[in-house]
Amino acid sequence: MKAIVVTDEAAGTAGMTLVDRPAPEPAINDVVVQVHASGFVPTELTWPSTWTDRLGRDRTPSVPGHELAGVVSALGYGTTGLSVGQRVFGLTDWSRDGTLAEYVAVEARNLAPLPGDVDFTVGASLPISGLTAWQGLFEHGRLRAGQSVLVHGAAGAVGSMVTQLAHEFGAYVIGTGRAADRQRALDFGAQEFVDLENDVLEDVGGIDLVFDVIGGDIGKRSAGLIRAGGSLVSVVGPPEVRPADALTIDFVVTSDRAQLGEIVQRVRDGRLLTNIGKVADLDDAVAALNPTERATGKTIIRVRS
Repeated sequence: MKAIVVTDEAAGTAGMTLVDRPAPEPAINDVVVQVHASGFVPTELTWPSTWTDRLGRDRTPSVPGHELAGVVSALGYGTTGLSVGQRVFGLTDWSRDGTLAEYVAVEARNLAPLPGDVDFTVGASLPISGLTAWQGLFEHGRLRAGQSVLVHGAAGAVGSMVTQLAHEFGAYVIGTGRAADRQRALDFGAQEFVDLENDVLEDVGGIDLVFDVIGGDIGKRSAGLIRAGGSLVSVVGPPEVRPADALTIDFVVTSDRAQLGEIVQRVRDGRLLTNIGKVADLDDAVAALNPTERATGKTIIRVRS
């Protein structure tokens, strides 16, 4: 099969190459999926799990990418709940070869059925962004209707999902980002927008829940915006400054079949809009994942037409 591999952490996405390698075999409780579309998060090249297995042993050359939509082509011993020929989407294991390939082996429990009226490209854009938003808001942030939510990067792949889900569940949403992101954030459901380049972030205060996908100085300053009893939810590592009298949560997204079903149903009925930027074929993936200008939305690699 064709696959994108990486061998050098220091090289980043520039070190990606397209190679031929053996197709995977399914282990116990696995399925092999013929990948039709794949998502990719650039920060995964800094994660230890991209370069080593669960025992810390080098596993390069590694296939990156952990979001997929495709069709089940084989079942491992003991696999139940899915069948050969079924359309699926989901989030693969961090410590195994990923989805920038024509085939991938993945635990069946990490996948959910992909309805026939949802395009594979759309399906591949949902797992990380959708699950991160869902788990951050409802499992960790315990969002309730009527609360205020400050969403950093509200026009981005994750932030746009957070914005839409928070708005749907009755929160008052304030988005942040660059000046050029204002209208997109408002279109996704933010009631207000803070331009991080020109506005004063500290003018916002008394927030019930801050959802941070940026970190750094913005993460530090966000600690002072949260009311007593509120929450700071971060997906970019433990906050350097913790808010007083507020809950601080740093989490790593996990796959969940039921939550994937909730997310894709909202896409089907129009309650949730995808945020796809560039779509490129596998042969052009290396160039697409090394953009010469700032990307808007998630880049999706179309592995199979």
